Amino acid sequence: MRTQTLKDHTVIFLEGRIDSSNAAEIGNELDGFLETNGDKEISFDASGLVYISSAGLRILMKARKKLGRPVSVTEVSPTVYEIFDTTGFTELLDVKKAVRRVSVEGCEVIGKGLYGTVYRLDPDTIVKVYDSPESLPMIENERKNARMAFLKGVPTAISYDVVRVGDSYGSVFELLKARTFNDMIIEEPERAETIIAQYIEFLISVHKTVMDSGSLPAYKDSLIKALEQMKEYTGKTQYPRIKDFILSIPDKPFLVHGDCQMKNVMLVDDEPMLIDMDTLSLGDPIFDMAGLYVTYKLFNEDEPGNSLRFLGIEEEMADLIWDRCYEGYLRDTDSKGHEEVLNKIKLLANVRYLSVVTSSGLKDGSLGEKRIRNTGRRFEDLLES
Repeated sequence: MRTQTLKDHTVIFLEGRIDSSNAAEIGNELDGFLETNGDKEISFDASGLVYISSAGLRILMKARKKLGRPVSVTEVSPTVYEIFDTTGFTELLDVKKAVRRVSVEGCEVIGKGLYGTVYRLDPDTIVKVYDSPESLPMIENERKNARMAFLKGVPTAISYDVVRVGDSYGSVFELLKARTFNDMIIEEPERAETIIAQYIEFLISVHKTVMDSGSLPAYKDSLIKALEQMKEYTGKTQYPRIKDFILSIPDKPFLVHGDCQMKNVMLVDDEPMLIDMDTLSLGDPIFDMAGLYVTYKLFNEDEPGNSLRFLGIEEEMADLIWDRCYEGYLRDTDSKGHEEVLNKIKLLANVRYLSVVTSSGLKDGSLGEKRIRNTGRRFEDLLES
């Protein structure tokens, strides 16, 4: 059998027909392979499999027992999947249907983020293509989160198909006459105040959504994990103080998007709608406010003009968006406490900012060094306040 090994993961390709005429021979070959490679993560690629009989299925079950752990069978054609499903093997093995392939050559790019690019396939549909070829778990998590939020009354786009685009995966959405709020600001800057006001009211309604306990991870936990991973960049004295501050934020059951900047809110038939749901979690809305501060303030602070390059808007517009968001969220709060709240937002924002920078190519070069150095200085000032 043909195999392919990437680091500690080996893919075994099932091809042609596997039935009583060749099952014993294939079973012996598989046994020999597992004797010497059983410590690796094993999965089966069935993209070339046209038929499998009960004799072939028994081989896979034997391999699963030998490994003592779940085994996945991917790229299964509809015909072969029906065999797995009818015999009940979809309950015993992790069987995934093959996904259709699409090309984005010549398609309009309507958005680009840290993890992928969004293309318009046709007037009615878009596809979000993830940069990593290992993105399938992220896509499945995003679909699950989107359905969960939708059932709680949050307008969101739910992917109706998963596709292959080259070596990567993508999610397909139906979005008729859809524009992001970021696009609207660029195209109609004279309406900025009205657009921002609609955006803020939508975010506030999202952050009032109460989710079931345990239905989503706590955002606080993910931020603590990020802090642990960049411990070397925070300094021995800063790290425990930042951690204590994050832990002191009360646990709340509200929906936190994780990256609710204007690029991730669309207007569809005059109704705002959230997209990019893979970072959905639970917590205090202050976590999303910190994310907005990163997008509209911090990147510009260390690299003037960043908002123009990344968002297509001038720095003055980015400042306006942040100011109106901050005012909108604190409009019912005593003004005496505004500075304290702002400092808390800034501290959380710098944790998130440093995490994004140090976990990507943004840490490289003189600009990366400047970002890390400046964040350390900001931590010191904020921890003293």
